[in-house]
Amino acid sequence: MATVVAFHAHPDDEVLLTGGTIAWLAAAGHRVIIVVACDGDMWPGPRQGRRLEELRRSAAILGADQAVHLGYADSGHGPILFKDPPGRTRFARADVAEAAAKLARLLTEERADLLLSYDSGGGYGHRDHIRVHEVGAQAAELAGVRVVEATVPRELAILASRPVLLLRLVSRHRPEAIRTYGTPRAQITHRVDVRPYVSLKQRALAAHQSQTSGSGRSARLFSLLTKLPRPVYQVLSGTEWFVEPGGRTGDIA
Repeated sequence: MATVVAFHAHPDDEVLLTGGTIAWLAAAGHRVIIVVACDGDMWPGPRQGRRLEELRRSAAILGADQAVHLGYADSGHGPILFKDPPGRTRFARADVAEAAAKLARLLTEERADLLLSYDSGGGYGHRDHIRVHEVGAQAAELAGVRVVEATVPRELAILASRPVLLLRLVSRHRPEAIRTYGTPRAQITHRVDVRPYVSLKQRALAAHQSQTSGSGRSARLFSLLTKLPRPVYQVLSGTEWFVEPGGRTGDIA
């Protein structure tokens, strides 16, 4: 059986992008380790660390062996990159070689066979997601580990964005930017049917309570996803997509 490291930017990304694949791999007997670059906390304060606790609960639901924080702070998605919080570096400011060396050490120590990372655009252009791609690619090369990058079909991202933008469930995504999200369908190398695991995926998403509570648009969208009837959620979240550098196709593991 293989050891798979799923490298993500923030707590909750592990569910949204690869939750079903993680559950499928774990159910098949593979050892899965979730690594997040950022702790998910934009500001220091009494709630600091909460999102990592939620990540551990999510990882347990999906069947992952453990969840690890690479040590960086969230960079945020707005136009301003705020100063580093005390004792932490925002991931967008991280030295790529240094972060890649950290991840490569983990890959080597855990004897990883496969790294799940992000496509070159970070899925939707978030600076922390783009940095995950850069760090993941370099770490995989250093450790000599195969890498497969999570993505979405660009055509589907454009189609799905229309009702979300119309309902104003998100505000920071612009139609012109959405046209560059993901990967053109013809370039996607792996499609994973995760329909048998969508119940775990939905439960794992609900474990991120800090993201589903509140009155913001993002919180409303997260809350809606956790409350959707299972058949609807299965249609929306029953497939996960990956692109492998070099164009190799076939099974992920």
